[in-house]
Amino acid sequence: MHVPDPGPEEVVIRVEACGVCHTDLHYRDGGIGDAFPFLLGHEAAGRVEAIGAGVTNVAPGDVVVVAWRAPCGTCRSCLRGRPWYCFDSQNARQRMTLDDGTELTAALGIGAFAEFCLVHARQAVKVDPSVRREAAALIGCGVMAGFGAAVTTGAVAPGDTVAVIGCGGVGNAAISGASIAGARMVIGIDVVERKLEWARRFGATHTIDATREDPVEAIRALTGGFGADLVVDAVGRPETYLQAFLARDHAGRLVNVGVPPEQGMTVELPMSEVFGRGGSLRSSWYGDCLPSRDFPVLIDLYRKGRLDLDGFVSEIITVNDVEAAFSKIVKSEVLRSVVVFTPR
Repeated sequence: MHVPDPGPEEVVIRVEACGVCHTDLHYRDGGIGDAFPFLLGHEAAGRVEAIGAGVTNVAPGDVVVVAWRAPCGTCRSCLRGRPWYCFDSQNARQRMTLDDGTELTAALGIGAFAEFCLVHARQAVKVDPSVRREAAALIGCGVMAGFGAAVTTGAVAPGDTVAVIGCGGVGNAAISGASIAGARMVIGIDVVERKLEWARRFGATHTIDATREDPVEAIRALTGGFGADLVVDAVGRPETYLQAFLARDHAGRLVNVGVPPEQGMTVELPMSEVFGRGGSLRSSWYGDCLPSRDFPVLIDLYRKGRLDLDGFVSEIITVNDVEAAFSKIVKSEVLRSVVVFTPR
């Protein structure tokens, strides 16, 4: 594979660790775009190897977590003070290629299942160099998405009741975030007992096995018949979205952070409930994060022992093991497999 020298506002990252995210599997299976061939891998941490002209936020040798959303600063959303909704997120202008010149589409503008990747300088967020790379990498996508879905998009406040449907990597990050933010009750819902065990480890006060009881009725029973203040759908299927919608209290919030696994999926909601129940229905893109602000905050929580990033790392693998890691995701055997590149 060929990685070009960085052009203006571009940086080359020596990848040290990259998580195997479910989104990579969606790319592989055609659920996100069709611009094959893809270079997968987007949940990465490493060191800055080289910088192009005009780069001032990082320098060679800096330890960084790579963000897949890099606000441009000039679009209508950025100019209105909402950079987390940037409509022109920045990526490298040049493309990485195969040795024969075939251009690769970098998944989410990163492509980190390789020893080096080329990204826009704003995608490289400098972090404390003492942090374990395998843990730091997960902030680049799954942990930030789930944590932000609860804390930023969902606005968890002390005393809230929170339910999270889907207790994989993103869901458990939402559970952890809700717990850290002071929710008095955090309910994890899944169909796999192993994932419910993970949920309890990350702060769920209650768990529901959706193969044994109706999750909507179970959430209501746990919340005095009212429903939860916030329900996070970390699955992204029509049936889980409907469950999340119906499991809210009056004026409750629904946040969808699960990526739909197939194009064309639809959901049908009763309009009387949409109007009568009130509240809000929101999608959370990357946890509505501002990487330059939020990545260092999560690193600090990790260093203080409040955010268990190490607990998300199920196994350390090589890049040759990625296909096997995809199989483990489908079978719910891992939270995160993390590819580690040995320095040459």
